[in-house]
Amino acid sequence: MSQASLRFLGAADTVTGSRYLVETGGGARVLVDCGLFQGYKVLRERNRRPFPVAPETIDAVVLSHAHLDHSGYLPALVRDGFAGRIWASPGTIELCRIMLEDSAYLMEEEARHAASRHWSTHARPEPVYTSDDVRATLPHFRELGFDEHREVATGVDVRLTHAGHILGAAQVRLQTDGAQLHFTGDLGRASDPLMRPPEPLEPCDLLVTESTYGDRLHSDEDPADRLGEVIRRVTHKGGVVLIPAFAVGRTETVLLHLSRLRDRDLLPDVPIYLNSPMAVDVAEIYERYPEEHRLDAAELERMYRLATRITTVDDSKLLNLRGGPMVIISASGMLTGGRILHHLTEYGPDPRNAVVLTGFQAGGTRGAALASGERILRIFGEDVPIRAEVVEIGSMSAHPDADELMRWLGAAPSAPAATYVTHGEPHAADALRARIKRELGWEVRVPDQSERVPIGGREDPLLGAAPASDRTGTRRTP
Repeated sequence: MSQASLRFLGAADTVTGSRYLVETGGGARVLVDCGLFQGYKVLRERNRRPFPVAPETIDAVVLSHAHLDHSGYLPALVRDGFAGRIWASPGTIELCRIMLEDSAYLMEEEARHAASRHWSTHARPEPVYTSDDVRATLPHFRELGFDEHREVATGVDVRLTHAGHILGAAQVRLQTDGAQLHFTGDLGRASDPLMRPPEPLEPCDLLVTESTYGDRLHSDEDPADRLGEVIRRVTHKGGVVLIPAFAVGRTETVLLHLSRLRDRDLLPDVPIYLNSPMAVDVAEIYERYPEEHRLDAAELERMYRLATRITTVDDSKLLNLRGGPMVIISASGMLTGGRILHHLTEYGPDPRNAVVLTGFQAGGTRGAALASGERILRIFGEDVPIRAEVVEIGSMSAHPDADELMRWLGAAPSAPAATYVTHGEPHAADALRARIKRELGWEVRVPDQSERVPIGGREDPLLGAAPASDRTGTRRTP
């Protein structure tokens, strides 16, 4: 038997592209998460490269949750040869069906638009994958209930625990070769108004933790109060408030805050539009999983009744002709694609309007550019001046900040033998690493992209190993 190992195939030097490959001593391969890289072009280009190991040699995939930086590469993996099962919570599977179909549609639309307008550097722009690839992927999904044990590959037992964050989100506990591995996925917040808090960290030998906000703290301001103030001020002068929001999770949180503002008579009587077909579809899913969130049926109904839902392309285009005052909530949350870009092109140049950023903005995205002060964005091959007010409401994030992460980690009953800090920009990951080492005394470090580390062996797991690539159809021993 060979040495079992963990390979960091994504999220090791960035906040996107989560992909962790577990290779057992008996030769099984299990991939935890299979996400898209987002943000900087050098990262997005990884989505176009062959997967580091031959997909047909992977026995199973286990998903933490449905966000595309954790699930969005699955159609390409299946297209290129993966034939195993994709294990996920029931809520995650329902959301993936919607999100992967939407992802493929947007990729295809962008490729067609680039080809017709000649703004791509490629003679024949192609999507990373197609709708046909998504349809071929969906039959691979299998439900794994929370706290249910399942042998997903020979010698690999998996159990999911609640992570909060979004509907269906899970922490992944994987046992193999005498070692217990724990992957946090994306954690939620104890104080989140929508989702229930993450379950406590259980004892484990090897921990892989996210670090999205590992170098910062959320503001103490009430996000609802801040959101209400911006909407009242901007719409009073006839302006348009654009709210880019992730169609799963953030959209629901925004609607919840708006609904509660309306109940307190703190929201002006202006039209509110939810322009995201995916978000409209997601509404019904929340109703089917009341045990995962804090809202009862009556509040969910009030929340979704608040906004006029836009589904057709023609109705979406009409919003750009309507003008203010109004509020438009639309994906994507980091301004990487979707209908929000058409609204930003129309309303961004007008100083009467406002753009409200409600969550983390990964480096290299248009959202991050706006947050850093840039006021000319490249959209559909053209430079668009942004004279609208840009407002950040970081306290609306569904990720814990550095102090919240440390409280969650510090409550663990025992220290892992090795802790790896991933899924964060380099400064955030290293800042969290330093705090874990200093305040908890744990053995911890930030892994390199493509690095392999041993599981359950005599080697010090924190010493790591050289990057490795294996595109052959035969599994290779570490």
